[in-house]
Amino acid sequence: MNNNLQMVYTYHNETKHSQQRYARSLGYMDWATQPDPYRIYLDTDTTKLPLSFDNNTLEYSQIFQKPKDKSICAPLCIEAISQFFQFSLGLAAIKEYETQSWALRCNASSGNLQPSEAYILSNEIQGIKNGLHHYSPKAHELELLSNTKELPIPKNSFLVCLSSIVWREAWKYGERSWRYTQLDCGHALKALEVSASILGWKIEVLNAKDSQLEKFLGLNQKHRYIKEERELADMLILVSFDDENDKNIDTKDINLNEIQSKLQDEYEGKANQLSLSWHKWDILEKIEDTTLSDNLEIKVFTNTKYEENPYRQRSFTAKDVVLKRRSAQVMDKDDCTISKNEFETIIGSVKSYESSVHLLMFVHSVEDLESGLYLLVRNKEHKEQLQGLLKEEFLWEAVDTNAGELYKLEAGDFKFLAKAISCDQDIASHGAFSLGMLCEFMNPLEKHGPSKYKQLYWECGAIGQQLYLETTSLQLSATGIGCFLDDIVHDTIGLKTNHFQTLYHFTIGRGLVDSRLTTKEPYENRKK
Repeated sequence: MNNNLQMVYTYHNETKHSQQRYARSLGYMDWATQPDPYRIYLDTDTTKLPLSFDNNTLEYSQIFQKPKDKSICAPLCIEAISQFFQFSLGLAAIKEYETQSWALRCNASSGNLQPSEAYILSNEIQGIKNGLHHYSPKAHELELLSNTKELPIPKNSFLVCLSSIVWREAWKYGERSWRYTQLDCGHALKALEVSASILGWKIEVLNAKDSQLEKFLGLNQKHRYIKEERELADMLILVSFDDENDKNIDTKDINLNEIQSKLQDEYEGKANQLSLSWHKWDILEKIEDTTLSDNLEIKVFTNTKYEENPYRQRSFTAKDVVLKRRSAQVMDKDDCTISKNEFETIIGSVKSYESSVHLLMFVHSVEDLESGLYLLVRNKEHKEQLQGLLKEEFLWEAVDTNAGELYKLEAGDFKFLAKAISCDQDIASHGAFSLGMLCEFMNPLEKHGPSKYKQLYWECGAIGQQLYLETTSLQLSATGIGCFLDDIVHDTIGLKTNHFQTLYHFTIGRGLVDSRLTTKEPYENRKK
């Protein structure tokens, strides 16, 4: 085993929570060093984006239907770009309690710490200058980092790059924070995909070297950044029209070196300082370095496409679902039952037959479905392997549903165990069901290398964002759970090897609203 792959296993094992100890962190909130949740580039030319609250959008279920002609595709202009960012990474609401206030965003984030950043490479977009811009969600504007006459980007398309600042998560979560940062990248990716679909666009993650992306964003220009607040590029995304009548853009025609040559040698703007001081976690920099990849032969990430969901019905407009998505803090244990149709709609929204991620479900209160332990197999090729790895006494009783290959493993009341596994959090037992994302682990790492480790988290985060939206469309609630006892989950199902690992947990039910909080629309200063 090479040293880099060994580092992945070391980090993964060192940052597991257990009954004996949690992963290392400060153990308290050092408020004096709390990071600014907003990256801002000082001294740049900014473009204010028009707010999109009043825009008409498709009904939520319609955005998953394939557009048939260009009339459904929004043209590339400042208004469309504004909506694209506002309904994906923009502010969704402002919460207030007494003298305190904080913003919620459309993309979910662990602890609402928001480590993800987004950049756009634009060319011939009406109302927006050609070049590289940073999206600033605080002011809902673009900050121009590199101006140019033109960029060799295919017509009717643009590029978006996602990056992450792990310090924002490390401030609170310590060594486990890298995991949450990657999950948040997956949340952001799915949020962008959904927002693109609302406009009749599609996204595709391109195969690009990490060193190339670093140059694209100017992250290698060290004098523009605080070294303790390291920002790393994650992925490059092509956004284009989702039009069946048009030929797909050949990504081989996108020459990243040629695009780079059109940008400035030194970019405009200096990144703001996020904290007054920092706590160093050596293992975080090691896992960041280990999972970088410049080998295009093994840097493979495909955003899993979900199958058609036959249970999805008409509900709210897409923008209302996106803007109303919340992370429930408390579930209503006295009103936790959901219908089987709601259950099937939710799990059907992430139906797949080729994913690396399976859903291990603790079903507490679903009509016409016996309480117990279930497994949604999202890759047919893994079923036989899972049957051999998990407990021999499991039933593997197929459940009649069009939402995927769902199997009952064991009947019974798993509320106590679900809570215990989720760091003793009531939200895991007070909902209708909770789940763990059980990922194929060892084989993908051995095949694709260390960079595949973060990509597994990206896929889990994307699933989480979709589950959030689906529950919101049904007027139900959801919460991502990053705090869980990894190996207790594995012991519960009899898993004794690294062939599969649980990487993210989730709970779904009916959230209780905290009446002490008031909610306001964001960007009030922009409406005056």
